[in-house]
Amino acid sequence: MSKFDEIRPFYDSEVNEALRGIARDPMMKALMGFTFPDVDKQVWREQFKNIHSTSDFQHNFIAHTIRQILAKSSEGLTTSGFDQLDKNTPYLFVSNHRDIVLDTSLLNLVLLEKEFIMTSSAIGDNLVQKTFLHVLAKLNRNFLVQRGLPIREQLKSSQIMSEYIEQLLHVEKRSVWIAQREGRTKDGNDATQQGVLKMLAMAAGDLSLTDYFKTLKIVPISISYEYDPTDSLKMPQLLAKHRDEEYVKGKDEDFMTMLSGVLGQKKRIHLHAGTVLDKELDDIAVNFENKNKQLQAIAQIIDDSIIQNYKLWPTKFIAYDLLHQTDTYASEYTEQEKQLFVRRLDMRIDPCDAVSKEFFLAMYANPLINKMKYEGNSSID
Repeated sequence: MSKFDEIRPFYDSEVNEALRGIARDPMMKALMGFTFPDVDKQVWREQFKNIHSTSDFQHNFIAHTIRQILAKSSEGLTTSGFDQLDKNTPYLFVSNHRDIVLDTSLLNLVLLEKEFIMTSSAIGDNLVQKTFLHVLAKLNRNFLVQRGLPIREQLKSSQIMSEYIEQLLHVEKRSVWIAQREGRTKDGNDATQQGVLKMLAMAAGDLSLTDYFKTLKIVPISISYEYDPTDSLKMPQLLAKHRDEEYVKGKDEDFMTMLSGVLGQKKRIHLHAGTVLDKELDDIAVNFENKNKQLQAIAQIIDDSIIQNYKLWPTKFIAYDLLHQTDTYASEYTEQEKQLFVRRLDMRIDPCDAVSKEFFLAMYANPLINKMKYEGNSSID
């Protein structure tokens, strides 16, 4: 019995039995029907019998699922920055977070195709309440972040997760994906939560904070979708916050959001890998003695990388111009692109509701606005 058993993915020795246990689940039938539309169910059920590791499952099934998602609901995935990384080094990828399933799945497809070490990825246990999703997540090398615990248990859970991430990186030589914050960014403002970094630091042992973080080989990841397929689903929570009301999720809201993220139109997608945090950590050690100040500085470096390397699609410039009733960035998009975006807005929210319209546009415009702050001016080339 390992102290990580409650959160870890399946061991390879457990994969075959777990997979065969959900082979006849209607959700598996739907997933495989989407992935291999022209293949009889008996074919993939038979193939499941020969799957004996997470790697087998990811290579032979999940990678095909993600390629199908890209083919059916996007205009392609582009990447940058990966040529600066070493294929045989395990990294801690700290990413901005837009989509429950795709953010990590797309990264792993890129790592697979470029022959890098694929990740074990953090996922909130609230997102895998259904038995099928729980098993699928563990088959796909996800480890669970336990949500909604009392304070004392939360502290213990964070300690275990910190130690597990350390073991993955340093003992198992496995890369790790973790979001820069708890939950997806709803308003387009990407910011690293110090709590995430505090959790990572709990396994530092005798090392100083900055020395330990150097061993993690942190790589900031910027993911940018031209269209956010869950944009309208984020609106109720944003509006509740605006009205200072408590927002209570619906029973199957997380599941419906996952489906919308997977199946909804995304148009173009870009994934950028930043440079490994290294010398910056030495500078932080010299300039800040206080641990909280060091954590703030590390969060800022991650934010700097994510925001500055975020791909600005035409939708961001259109939203900015509509929000500010200007044509400042008219050269960055075509009239047809603008009309398509306006039609999307009209279909997904009530365009007569000024507050909803402002929040919807800000969701798309904020990455541009944040990037402008780094450029030190009011416009971007």
